[in-house]
Amino acid sequence: MTNSERIKERLNNIRTVEPILGALRTISLGSWQAAQKRRAGLHAYTACLHGLLPLLMAHLPVKRGFPLWRRYFNNDSPPTPTKIGILVIGSERGLCGGFNDAVARYALAQAAEKEQTAVEIEWMVLGGRAQRALEREKEDLEFSWARPLATSALPHFSLAVELARRWLARYEAGELDALDLIYPAPQGLGSYAPTISRLLPPALSAVESDAAPEIELDTIVETDPLSLYTRVIEQLTAISLYAVLLDSATAEHATRYQLMEGASQNAERLIDDLLQDLQSIRREQITREMQELAVGAGLLG
Repeated sequence: MTNSERIKERLNNIRTVEPILGALRTISLGSWQAAQKRRAGLHAYTACLHGLLPLLMAHLPVKRGFPLWRRYFNNDSPPTPTKIGILVIGSERGLCGGFNDAVARYALAQAAEKEQTAVEIEWMVLGGRAQRALEREKEDLEFSWARPLATSALPHFSLAVELARRWLARYEAGELDALDLIYPAPQGLGSYAPTISRLLPPALSAVESDAAPEIELDTIVETDPLSLYTRVIEQLTAISLYAVLLDSATAEHATRYQLMEGASQNAERLIDDLLQDLQSIRREQITREMQELAVGAGLLG
């Protein structure tokens, strides 16, 4: 195979791949923007739920008779966690560089730091590639729970609600003292940083003491206040988890978009370089043919 034929073959291969790179870039951009839009829409709902907590607290019965209240609304310092769940959130799809490896290494470093204080770690993971990255880093790692993420859509809020209910029940039963989320937090265009965030116990900043809130008008709560309170806590926990899932998806798709953008630009440069090489070979062939014609005509000695 001549140089010209090899160059033409490479050109055909790159031109075949180039539309695929463009399509992946477009899909990643759309998913990235959709994740950001969903994330922004959570703020109003979260503020509304936090506004309900002071109203409900004024109508609740004895507060310290329930596990969640004992832990959050007493004046004593919360006990030091002895059993912590770590949920590692990564991706299900590839083409995002060292995305999952960075999260896995960070998670293992955080766990090693906690284990120095005699804390028992329970491992959980969302995302098949994140699970494989953790297993590569530490072969004997055991997971109490693992689930793949959707490959063709953003995480749905129903997933966050399901998991929030599961883990709140385990927390109230005393099976977990805390639950930490480790995920890639977006830091800007195409950049991210592995981050740890505590999901349980939930941060209920709206209620900081046992004192009843100052309300100008009497509030009538027709539904059972305890049921409402339980649902608000569940929804706030689910929203916190969903926000993290969307942040992880934002970082994943932004990273993939940047990589596909770079790959598309590299493909364009390769095509230009190969076309120039092909033109150079053609010019050399033409020059050689002209020399042969000139020699045949006796114009050159």
